[in-house]
Amino acid sequence: MDTATGPLIYRDATEADVDALVALIESAYRGDSSRAGWTTEADILEGQRTDPRGVLEVVEAPDSRLLTVERDGGIVACCQLEHRGTHAYFGMFAVSPALQGGGLGKAIIAEAERQARETWGVTEMHMTVISVREDLIAWYERRGYRRTGETTPFPYGDERFGIPQRDDLRFELLVKPLA
Repeated sequence: MDTATGPLIYRDATEADVDALVALIESAYRGDSSRAGWTTEADILEGQRTDPRGVLEVVEAPDSRLLTVERDGGIVACCQLEHRGTHAYFGMFAVSPALQGGGLGKAIIAEAERQARETWGVTEMHMTVISVREDLIAWYERRGYRRTGETTPFPYGDERFGIPQRDDLRFELLVKPLA
């Protein structure tokens, strides 16, 4: 539960943030530390979720931002926003496991949607979620996202995305209209 009281500070990540962001993302999705929160993928994927090169590519890419969220002087969350024509792509979303379940994720995704709409004038937000993550997909559905049934294969054999623990993984596209 989130016990911090300071305001959330949103800013774009810089190269200096890369190591802290990799640690945050890994802690939210992989290994035993991720089990403190509910977004863990530790039962379906081992290995890394990302690496410094992957995070730096998002930070430096044109039409891309890695929105970094700070509270009380520390980075507590992040998410990728990428401008793709009439829509924005939302990814690399991580909230510190110790702070999950207190409404922080809901506030951050709402701010990300607002920024994408106001900065780029997009009418939709798109994301991909591993299709077996029913609890996570249900959380996004409560935020207004809908399953499209459109899937793409999981990159088996590319350990930059982790080491799958099952053979039925794929990404499903979720879409939300931004009013």
